[in-house]
Amino acid sequence: MNDQILGFFHSWIEEFSKHAEKVTVICLEKGDYSLPENVSVISLGKESGAGKISYVLSFYKNIFLRRKDYDHVFVHMNQIYIILGGLVWKLMNKKVSLWYAHGHVSLSLRFAEKIVNTIVTSTERGFRLKSDKVKVVGQGIDENKFAPNKLIPKLDKRILTVGRVSKVKNVHIMLDVLSALPDYRLDIVGDSVTEVDVLYLKDCNDRALELGVEQRVVWHGSKTQSELITYYQQSTVFLNLSETGSLDKVILEAMFCNLPVVTSNQALEKFPVLYVDKPDNITEVLSCIKSLEGKACDVRGAVIEDNSLQNLIPKIMEVI
Repeated sequence: MNDQILGFFHSWIEEFSKHAEKVTVICLEKGDYSLPENVSVISLGKESGAGKISYVLSFYKNIFLRRKDYDHVFVHMNQIYIILGGLVWKLMNKKVSLWYAHGHVSLSLRFAEKIVNTIVTSTERGFRLKSDKVKVVGQGIDENKFAPNKLIPKLDKRILTVGRVSKVKNVHIMLDVLSALPDYRLDIVGDSVTEVDVLYLKDCNDRALELGVEQRVVWHGSKTQSELITYYQQSTVFLNLSETGSLDKVILEAMFCNLPVVTSNQALEKFPVLYVDKPDNITEVLSCIKSLEGKACDVRGAVIEDNSLQNLIPKIMEVI
Protein backbone atom coordinates (compact mmCIF):
# COMPACT_ATOMS: atom_id res chain seq x y z
CA MET A 1 0.00 0.00 0.00
CA ASN A 2 2.90 2.35 0.81
CA ASP A 3 5.39 1.08 -1.77
CA GLN A 4 6.87 3.84 -3.97
CA ILE A 5 6.50 1.87 -7.19
CA LEU A 6 3.68 -0.63 -6.68
CA GLY A 7 1.58 1.01 -3.97
CA PHE A 8 -1.02 1.96 -6.59
CA PHE A 9 -1.84 -1.71 -7.16
CA HIS A 10 -3.54 -1.87 -3.77
CA SER A 11 -6.39 0.17 -5.30
CA TRP A 12 -6.44 -2.15 -8.32
CA ILE A 13 -6.95 -5.17 -6.06
CA GLU A 14 -9.74 -3.39 -4.20
CA GLU A 15 -11.46 -2.70 -7.50
CA PHE A 16 -10.99 -6.28 -8.76
CA SER A 17 -12.60 -7.53 -5.52
CA LYS A 18 -15.81 -5.71 -6.48
CA HIS A 19 -16.08 -7.70 -9.71
CA ALA A 20 -14.93 -11.16 -8.61
CA GLU A 21 -16.19 -13.67 -6.06
CA LYS A 22 -12.67 -14.19 -4.74
CA VAL A 23 -9.25 -12.62 -5.40
CA THR A 24 -6.03 -14.41 -4.48
CA VAL A 25 -2.89 -12.29 -4.70
CA ILE A 26 0.55 -13.90 -4.95
CA CYS A 27 3.38 -11.41 -4.54
CA LEU A 28 7.13 -11.55 -4.10
CA GLU A 29 7.01 -9.37 -1.01
CA LYS A 30 4.11 -8.41 1.25
CA GLY A 31 3.87 -5.00 2.90
CA ASP A 32 1.06 -3.16 4.69
CA TYR A 33 -2.38 -3.60 3.20
CA SER A 34 -6.07 -3.24 4.02
CA LEU A 35 -8.26 -5.19 1.63
CA PRO A 36 -11.81 -6.62 1.52
CA GLU A 37 -12.62 -10.01 3.04
CA ASN A 38 -12.76 -11.75 -0.33
CA VAL A 39 -9.07 -10.99 -0.97
CA SER A 40 -6.24 -13.28 0.16
CA VAL A 41 -2.61 -12.13 -0.01
CA ILE A 42 0.22 -14.67 -0.19
CA SER A 43 3.88 -13.68 -0.14
CA LEU A 44 6.67 -15.72 -1.71
CA GLY A 45 8.84 -14.61 1.19
CA LYS A 46 11.16 -11.81 0.15
CA GLU A 47 10.37 -9.77 3.28
CA SER A 48 11.52 -12.69 5.48
CA GLY A 49 14.78 -13.20 3.56
CA ALA A 50 13.79 -16.20 1.44
CA GLY A 51 16.02 -17.04 -1.53
CA LYS A 52 15.15 -17.55 -5.19
CA ILE A 53 14.76 -21.33 -4.92
CA SER A 54 12.34 -20.81 -2.04
CA TYR A 55 10.40 -18.27 -4.16
CA VAL A 56 9.95 -20.77 -6.97
CA LEU A 57 8.95 -23.67 -4.70
CA SER A 58 6.44 -21.49 -2.85
CA PHE A 59 5.07 -20.24 -6.18
CA TYR A 60 4.39 -23.75 -7.50
CA LYS A 61 3.00 -24.88 -4.14
CA ASN A 62 0.48 -22.08 -3.98
CA ILE A 63 -0.71 -22.10 -7.59
CA PHE A 64 -1.39 -25.84 -7.23
CA LEU A 65 -2.83 -26.06 -3.71
CA ARG A 66 -5.10 -23.08 -4.32
CA ARG A 67 -6.21 -24.22 -7.77
CA LYS A 68 -9.85 -24.43 -6.66
CA ASP A 69 -9.79 -20.79 -5.53
CA TYR A 70 -9.33 -19.30 -9.01
CA ASP A 71 -10.26 -19.91 -12.64
CA HIS A 72 -8.30 -17.03 -14.20
CA VAL A 73 -4.73 -15.82 -13.76
CA PHE A 74 -3.91 -12.12 -14.15
CA VAL A 75 -0.18 -11.29 -14.14
CA HIS A 76 0.91 -7.69 -13.73
CA MET A 77 4.12 -6.60 -15.52
CA ASN A 78 6.11 -9.76 -14.74
CA GLN A 79 6.12 -12.22 -17.61
CA ILE A 80 8.52 -14.52 -15.72
CA TYR A 81 5.55 -15.77 -13.71
CA ILE A 82 3.88 -16.78 -16.95
CA ILE A 83 6.96 -18.64 -18.14
CA LEU A 84 7.17 -20.43 -14.77
CA GLY A 85 3.50 -21.23 -14.36
CA GLY A 86 2.13 -21.22 -17.89
CA LEU A 87 2.27 -24.96 -18.56
CA VAL A 88 0.84 -25.78 -15.13
CA TRP A 89 -2.03 -23.36 -15.64
CA LYS A 90 -2.72 -24.74 -19.10
CA LEU A 91 -2.88 -28.28 -17.70
CA MET A 92 -5.29 -27.04 -15.03
CA ASN A 93 -7.39 -25.34 -17.73
CA LYS A 94 -6.89 -21.84 -16.35
CA LYS A 95 -7.10 -18.78 -18.58
CA VAL A 96 -4.02 -16.58 -18.33
CA SER A 97 -3.77 -12.83 -18.97
CA LEU A 98 -0.80 -10.45 -18.83
CA TRP A 99 -0.86 -6.73 -18.13
CA TYR A 100 2.17 -5.19 -19.85
CA ALA A 101 2.70 -1.48 -20.48
CA HIS A 102 6.31 -0.74 -21.34
CA GLY A 103 8.35 -0.06 -24.47
CA HIS A 104 10.94 -2.77 -23.79
CA VAL A 105 10.56 -6.10 -25.62
CA SER A 106 12.59 -8.93 -24.08
CA LEU A 107 12.99 -12.57 -25.07
CA SER A 108 10.96 -13.57 -22.02
CA LEU A 109 8.12 -11.32 -23.19
CA ARG A 110 8.16 -13.02 -26.59
CA PHE A 111 7.84 -16.42 -24.89
CA ALA A 112 5.07 -15.20 -22.60
CA GLU A 113 3.06 -13.86 -25.55
CA LYS A 114 2.87 -17.40 -26.94
CA ILE A 115 1.50 -18.78 -23.67
CA VAL A 116 -1.13 -16.27 -22.55
CA ASN A 117 -4.73 -16.06 -23.68
CA THR A 118 -4.92 -12.27 -23.49
CA ILE A 119 -2.57 -9.29 -23.19
CA VAL A 120 -3.96 -6.03 -21.82
CA THR A 121 -2.07 -2.76 -22.12
CA SER A 122 -2.59 0.95 -21.61
CA THR A 123 -1.82 2.28 -25.12
CA GLU A 124 -0.86 0.99 -28.55
CA ARG A 125 2.77 1.72 -27.66
CA GLY A 126 2.50 -0.17 -24.39
CA PHE A 127 3.00 -3.57 -26.03
CA ARG A 128 5.27 -3.55 -29.05
CA LEU A 129 4.92 -7.09 -30.31
CA LYS A 130 2.41 -7.77 -33.07
CA SER A 131 -0.24 -10.01 -31.58
CA ASP A 132 -3.96 -10.50 -32.01
CA LYS A 133 -4.12 -11.18 -28.26
CA VAL A 134 -3.55 -7.50 -27.37
CA LYS A 135 -6.38 -5.40 -25.95
CA VAL A 136 -5.79 -1.67 -25.34
CA VAL A 137 -7.79 -0.62 -22.27
CA GLY A 138 -6.17 2.59 -20.96
CA GLN A 139 -4.57 3.17 -17.56
CA GLY A 140 -6.09 2.85 -14.10
CA ILE A 141 -5.99 5.99 -11.96
CA ASP A 142 -8.28 6.20 -8.94
CA GLU A 143 -10.47 9.17 -9.82
CA ASN A 144 -11.73 9.49 -6.25
CA LYS A 145 -8.24 9.97 -4.83
CA PHE A 146 -6.47 11.87 -7.61
CA ALA A 147 -8.52 15.02 -8.06
CA PRO A 148 -8.10 18.80 -7.78
CA ASN A 149 -8.56 20.38 -4.35
CA LYS A 150 -9.44 24.07 -4.22
CA LEU A 151 -8.52 24.13 -0.53
CA ILE A 152 -4.87 23.46 -1.37
CA PRO A 153 -3.32 26.61 -2.88
CA LYS A 154 -1.10 26.37 -5.94
CA LEU A 155 2.52 27.25 -5.24
CA ASP A 156 3.98 29.66 -7.75
CA LYS A 157 6.59 28.40 -10.22
CA ARG A 158 7.00 24.88 -8.86
CA ILE A 159 8.11 22.17 -11.27
CA LEU A 160 7.31 18.63 -10.14
CA THR A 161 8.65 15.31 -11.38
CA VAL A 162 7.77 11.93 -9.89
CA GLY A 163 9.35 8.55 -10.38
CA ARG A 164 12.50 6.52 -9.96
CA VAL A 165 15.62 8.65 -10.12
CA SER A 166 17.41 6.98 -13.03
CA LYS A 167 19.13 8.05 -16.23
CA VAL A 168 16.23 7.00 -18.44
CA LYS A 169 14.14 9.68 -16.66
CA ASN A 170 16.65 12.38 -17.72
CA VAL A 171 16.70 14.21 -14.41
CA HIS A 172 20.05 15.76 -15.39
CA ILE A 173 18.31 17.51 -18.30
CA MET A 174 15.68 18.87 -15.89
CA LEU A 175 18.52 20.48 -13.93
CA ASP A 176 19.67 22.20 -17.12
CA VAL A 177 16.12 23.43 -17.65
CA LEU A 178 15.95 24.73 -14.09
CA SER A 179 19.20 26.66 -14.53
CA ALA A 180 17.47 28.71 -17.26
CA LEU A 181 14.44 29.41 -15.03
CA PRO A 182 15.87 31.42 -12.11
CA ASP A 183 12.48 31.96 -10.42
CA TYR A 184 11.47 28.27 -10.40
CA ARG A 185 11.98 25.40 -7.98
CA LEU A 186 12.22 21.72 -8.93
CA ASP A 187 10.62 19.13 -6.63
CA ILE A 188 11.81 15.58 -7.27
CA VAL A 189 9.73 12.81 -5.70
CA GLY A 190 11.25 9.35 -5.95
CA ASP A 191 14.21 7.24 -4.91
CA SER A 192 17.14 5.57 -6.57
CA VAL A 193 16.48 1.83 -6.65
CA THR A 194 19.54 0.13 -8.16
CA GLU A 195 23.26 0.72 -7.56
CA VAL A 196 23.44 2.35 -11.00
CA ASP A 197 20.61 4.68 -9.97
CA VAL A 198 22.45 5.66 -6.78
CA LEU A 199 25.51 6.64 -8.83
CA TYR A 200 23.26 8.61 -11.18
CA LEU A 201 21.71 10.46 -8.22
CA LYS A 202 25.21 11.47 -7.10
CA ASP A 203 25.97 12.71 -10.62
CA CYS A 204 22.77 14.77 -10.55
CA ASN A 205 23.70 16.34 -7.22
CA ASP A 206 27.13 17.20 -8.63
CA ARG A 207 25.45 18.65 -11.71
CA ALA A 208 23.15 20.80 -9.56
CA LEU A 209 26.17 22.20 -7.72
CA GLU A 210 27.95 22.88 -10.99
CA LEU A 211 24.93 24.77 -12.35
CA GLY A 212 24.40 26.64 -9.09
CA VAL A 213 20.80 25.41 -8.69
CA GLU A 214 21.28 23.14 -5.66
CA GLN A 215 19.25 25.51 -3.45
CA ARG A 216 16.29 25.28 -5.83
CA VAL A 217 16.25 21.48 -6.14
CA VAL A 218 14.41 19.55 -3.42
CA TRP A 219 14.85 15.77 -3.24
CA HIS A 220 11.79 14.44 -1.43
CA GLY A 221 12.53 10.71 -1.69
CA SER A 222 9.72 8.19 -2.05
CA LYS A 223 6.17 9.05 -1.04
CA THR A 224 3.01 7.02 -0.56
CA GLN A 225 0.10 7.37 -2.96
CA SER A 226 -1.78 9.51 -0.43
CA GLU A 227 1.21 11.81 0.09
CA LEU A 228 1.74 12.21 -3.65
CA ILE A 229 -1.67 13.72 -4.22
CA THR A 230 -0.80 16.95 -2.39
CA TYR A 231 2.31 17.41 -4.53
CA TYR A 232 0.20 17.18 -7.69
CA GLN A 233 -2.40 19.56 -6.32
CA GLN A 234 -0.01 22.33 -5.30
CA SER A 235 2.55 22.29 -8.13
CA THR A 236 2.63 24.54 -11.19
CA VAL A 237 3.76 22.12 -13.89
CA PHE A 238 4.62 18.43 -14.14
CA LEU A 239 7.80 17.68 -16.08
CA ASN A 240 8.48 14.25 -17.54
CA LEU A 241 11.39 13.71 -19.92
CA SER A 242 11.29 9.93 -19.80
CA GLU A 243 12.45 7.83 -22.75
CA THR A 244 10.70 4.61 -21.71
CA GLY A 245 7.96 5.04 -24.31
CA SER A 246 5.34 3.71 -21.88
CA LEU A 247 2.31 5.50 -20.48
CA ASP A 248 3.72 6.41 -17.09
CA LYS A 249 0.88 6.43 -14.59
CA VAL A 250 2.32 9.38 -12.66
CA ILE A 251 1.69 11.59 -15.68
CA LEU A 252 -1.98 10.66 -15.65
CA GLU A 253 -2.16 11.09 -11.88
CA ALA A 254 -0.95 14.65 -12.41
CA MET A 255 -3.53 15.24 -15.14
CA PHE A 256 -6.31 13.86 -12.94
CA CYS A 257 -5.35 16.64 -10.50
CA ASN A 258 -5.47 19.23 -13.32
CA LEU A 259 -1.71 19.71 -13.28
CA PRO A 260 -0.40 20.64 -16.77
CA VAL A 261 2.21 18.28 -18.19
CA VAL A 262 5.30 18.95 -20.29
CA THR A 263 6.73 15.69 -21.61
CA SER A 264 8.85 14.06 -24.28
CA ASN A 265 7.34 10.62 -23.67
CA GLN A 266 6.14 9.26 -27.02
CA ALA A 267 3.26 7.41 -25.37
CA LEU A 268 1.72 10.82 -24.52
CA GLU A 269 1.98 12.31 -28.00
CA LYS A 270 -1.79 12.22 -28.56
CA PHE A 271 -2.74 13.26 -25.02
CA PRO A 272 -3.63 16.83 -23.91
CA VAL A 273 -0.05 17.64 -22.85
CA LEU A 274 2.63 20.02 -24.05
CA TYR A 275 4.75 17.60 -26.05
CA VAL A 276 8.39 18.04 -27.03
CA ASP A 277 9.92 15.71 -29.59
CA LYS A 278 13.27 15.22 -27.79
CA PRO A 279 14.06 15.37 -24.06
CA ASP A 280 17.24 17.37 -24.63
CA ASN A 281 15.44 20.08 -26.63
CA ILE A 282 15.79 22.47 -23.71
CA THR A 283 14.67 25.51 -25.69
CA GLU A 284 11.35 23.87 -26.46
CA VAL A 285 10.90 22.61 -22.89
CA LEU A 286 11.50 26.14 -21.59
CA SER A 287 9.02 27.57 -24.07
CA CYS A 288 6.34 25.10 -22.96
CA ILE A 289 6.84 25.84 -19.27
CA LYS A 290 6.78 29.60 -19.77
CA SER A 291 3.65 29.36 -21.91
CA LEU A 292 1.78 27.97 -18.89
CA GLU A 293 2.47 30.94 -16.62
CA GLY A 294 -0.70 32.55 -15.34
CA LYS A 295 -2.99 30.06 -17.08
CA ALA A 296 -5.51 27.71 -15.50
CA CYS A 297 -5.46 24.04 -16.47
CA ASP A 298 -8.43 21.73 -16.99
CA VAL A 299 -7.30 18.43 -18.53
CA ARG A 300 -8.97 16.02 -16.10
CA GLY A 301 -12.11 15.70 -18.18
CA ALA A 302 -10.14 14.77 -21.29
CA VAL A 303 -8.45 11.74 -19.72
CA ILE A 304 -10.73 10.47 -16.98
CA GLU A 305 -13.11 8.35 -19.07
CA ASP A 306 -10.43 6.23 -20.73
CA ASN A 307 -8.03 6.06 -17.79
CA SER A 308 -10.10 5.89 -14.63
CA LEU A 309 -9.50 2.84 -12.44
CA GLN A 310 -13.24 2.61 -11.88
CA ASN A 311 -13.68 2.15 -15.65
CA LEU A 312 -10.52 0.12 -16.27
CA ILE A 313 -11.19 -2.95 -14.13
CA PRO A 314 -14.60 -3.67 -15.74
CA LYS A 315 -12.93 -3.33 -19.17
CA ILE A 316 -10.23 -5.80 -18.14
CA MET A 317 -12.81 -8.24 -16.77
CA GLU A 318 -14.70 -8.01 -20.05
CA VAL A 319 -11.74 -8.74 -22.35
CA ILE A 320 -10.11 -11.50 -20.30
